[in-house]
Amino acid sequence: MTSMPTPPAADQPTPPEADALALSAAAPAPSDTVADTPAAAATPEAAPAPGAPVAAAPAMSAAECAEQLKQRFPALFAGAPKPIKLRVQADIQARAPGVFTKAVLSAFLRRHTGGTGYLIALSRASHRLDLDGQPTDPVSDEHRQAALDELARRRAITQARRAEEDQARRDRAHLLRDFEKTTLTEANFCALKGLTPEQLQATLAQARQEAAEAPPREMRHEGRGPRPDGRGPREGRREGGRPDRPFNQDRAARGAGGPRNRGNNGPKAGGPR
Repeated sequence: MTSMPTPPAADQPTPPEADALALSAAAPAPSDTVADTPAAAATPEAAPAPGAPVAAAPAMSAAECAEQLKQRFPALFAGAPKPIKLRVQADIQARAPGVFTKAVLSAFLRRHTGGTGYLIALSRASHRLDLDGQPTDPVSDEHRQAALDELARRRAITQARRAEEDQARRDRAHLLRDFEKTTLTEANFCALKGLTPEQLQATLAQARQEAAEAPPREMRHEGRGPRPDGRGPREGRREGGRPDRPFNQDRAARGAGGPRNRGNNGPKAGGPR
């Protein structure tokens, strides 16, 4: 007796949490981070009508996928990034059957929702948008906080990298100044700095290039002559930059050796001491 075929298990519904920003302490580098992944939470592709031919989706690059989505759904994918509706991949497949493969669409959505611009939009928006640009589900506090945390993490990485680059640039400039002032031979200078001659020459060349590309320092105006805006010396200051003092007859008399002027007070009570 032939056994009856076991019916396929029903698709388990994907909870909204599957679209949460996949960010944790062990998150990969920013370029590999999937911050908000509607594709991961997408339901299976819509089944075609019985008897209808299903055309195979053409091979498509990520750039071609992005362009197709902009043309077909400009309200959601054109312009600045916008928070995407959960499980949007199923909606795309239903509205554009046979255009996108699931793999290409999933790869695009992972990259799109992991971008810094998308995270900023998600952290500021109140609702997600569907393919027509209409608000749908509200952005959950969990997703918003995850976006903010990831943005803070990326900002800290950028600031640390920038600080390292600035310090390295200062070190190269300092090395160039030392080399120009030293009386040592190049070999002794390399031994002192712990560099090979090749490393020294490469570092000095980079330092000279950075010095040539650096903008000139602005001359600080300290009250000497007209100010940079052409308005002349500041009011109440002499041309040398020292504040003018009001004329004081009493001070002038003391400076000339004359008696101190006490005004109308007259001599102190009790006469001269």
